[in-house]
Amino acid sequence: MNEAMQLEFRRFGGSRVGPKLLITAGVHGDEYLPMLAVGELIRRFDFDDRLERELRGTLTLIPVVNRCAYRAGRRVGDDGRDLARTCPGRQEGTITERVAYALSRQIAEADFYIDLHSGGTELCVLPLAGYMLHANAAILQQQRKMACVFGLPVVWGTSAELQGRSLSVARDAGIPAIYVEYLGAHRELAELSNGAFPSTDHDHPLLVGCLNVMRHLEMLPGAIQACEDQQVAEDWRAGSGHMQVSHPAPTGGFLTLKVKLGQRVSCGELLAEIESLLGGEKHAVVAEQDGTVVMLREYPRINEGDSLAVVVENGERS
Repeated sequence: MNEAMQLEFRRFGGSRVGPKLLITAGVHGDEYLPMLAVGELIRRFDFDDRLERELRGTLTLIPVVNRCAYRAGRRVGDDGRDLARTCPGRQEGTITERVAYALSRQIAEADFYIDLHSGGTELCVLPLAGYMLHANAAILQQQRKMACVFGLPVVWGTSAELQGRSLSVARDAGIPAIYVEYLGAHRELAELSNGAFPSTDHDHPLLVGCLNVMRHLEMLPGAIQACEDQQVAEDWRAGSGHMQVSHPAPTGGFLTLKVKLGQRVSCGELLAEIESLLGGEKHAVVAEQDGTVVMLREYPRINEGDSLAVVVENGERS
């Protein structure tokens, strides 16, 4: 069978009836920490008999959804299509369309869904859990709670109108779903080089978050590890949550950042400067609204139109 039509996964079934939870990583091929987090979950359930005995329901784990992009070490696969803009895909389409089709079938079989991401090679994202502002109030509340209990510093609800995403498939199927963003760029590489998985002294936040959601869904016993200082923001504007179009570069060149990840900024404040390859004029990019910087392009080269920052309006703190 074509590899795109059958994703590699592990499934763990508890002896007691409960929810069906799907956790994926590797929708983009250069987001490595999430892949290792799902791999660590697989190892935990393989070697800890207690975990599997205590499990209620079914846990399905896919560490690398987009194997074509992973092998290339790029965000996208050989056809140049972004998997996170291609769902629900086509059974007889390009490689990415077929992967999207296979992923969409897995999502449709689940009761709950978590999609793990990082910023990849060039972007760095303040650790956050996000969800679509679903029109169904009950699903929206379930997603909001899942995102909060994941336990990261930022919780972000955004437009339910965005298409092509894994969460778009979950939205249309009425399946509560969240996505997670965790670092990227040089910060992700630093964690990888320092041995983020497996960790002997403490569990990684991505692993803790997944286990927190399982405990919230009563799939596992035990206490949820809460985040002591969490900001919850919801942006109902059309297009909110589309990081790749936020604060686009007016020109290409060398990027110099003027703010830090997690910094609070005011509308009009300088975020970055871009200098042409030949020197001379510097082009300024300023914040389009007040809020917290949750994403930065932490890479020296930037092309015209590339997103260089995302600013989220300050929400309620818990």
